[in-house]
Formats: sequence, C-alpha cells, structure tokens
Amino acid sequence: MENGAVYGPTTEENPGPTRGARSGLTAYFSPGRLQWPRRVLKGLQLLLSLLAFICEEVVSQCTMCGGLYFFEFVSCSAFLLSLLILIVYCTPVYDRVDPEKVKSSDFYITLGTGVVFLLASIIFTTTHDKTSAEIAAVVFGFLASFMFLFDFVIMLYEKRQEAQLTKPEVTTRAEALTEPLNVHCTT
Repeated sequence: MENGAVYGPTTEENPGPTRGARSGLTAYFSPGRLQWPRRVLKGLQLLLSLLAFICEEVVSQCTMCGGLYFFEFVSCSAFLLSLLILIVYCTPVYDRVDPEKVKSSDFYITLGTGVVFLLASIIFTTTHDKTSAEIAAVVFGFLASFMFLFDFVIMLYEKRQEAQLTKPEVTTRAEALTEPLNVHCTT
C-alpha cells in the first residue's frame, strides 16, 4: 500500500499560521499561574485603581489640595504596582525568578497598597470639595482598596493552609527517653 493512501486523509501538509502553537504576544502571555478568583481580583485592582486615578485627574481645582495630591500619588502607584505584579505572573519573567519571592512580594505589596490606598481614600474624603469627579474618585479608591485588602486576606488564608499542610506531626514515644540505646542488645 502506498503511503499517500494511508496518511492522506488524516494529515495536513501545512497547518497555517492560525493553527498549532501560540504565536505573537499570546506566546508570552500565560494567565494560568493565578487561580481564577485571584486573576479576577488582580484585574479589578488594576481597573479600579486606574479609574480612581483618571477621576482624580479630571478634578480642575481644589481648596485643600493635600488630600488630592496624596490620593493622586497613591492611586497612580497602586495602578503601576498591580500592573507590575500582573506582568510578572503572566509572562516568562515568572519562570526566571523564584516563585516564592514573587508570592512573598505580592503578599506584602498587596497589603501595603491596600492599607495606604484606604488611608488616601479616607483623607481625600475629608478634604475634597464634593464635585462629581472627586466623589467618583473616592468611590473607586475605596473599592480598589477593598479589592487589595480582600486579595491580601485570600493570600493570608492560603499561606495558613499551606503552613498547616507542611507542619510536621508531633509524635510521642511510649518508651522512656532515658533508656540507653544498647539495652536490648545481647552479646
């Protein structure tokens, strides 16, 4: 039997550029390292901190500008830090660094960002002029800070679960610990 007759109907010569291995940017983007709920939280952190920053940038004048400037700095920093963490998790950079260091950095960055964003939102709430852009910025700021803090609580829970799984069991010996090792030996 000729090879063409056997393999002809089941194989293709050239699958084309749209089939087969991933190409282009999708070859470098792999969101699978984060579980689905954490991926959604990271996306919400990114989106809400960006929206808080944009709403704050729309504000044209202020009477007590210290809270506005602090909120501006924190919302921009939160956006950039959450973008950085997502880039590390979703690109080959993750494979080049120690995964435990990435998780530890994410843990502390998320906690710090959530606490400082909450503080900035509270300060901005007390100093803003009650315009619609400022109110929207404050709402997005509080939502973003709660997303950061909720993500931190999830990571804390996961850390405790891992610690309980890796904790060695304490075993007690029934025999006396002061008994010599060679008591049962007969020579």
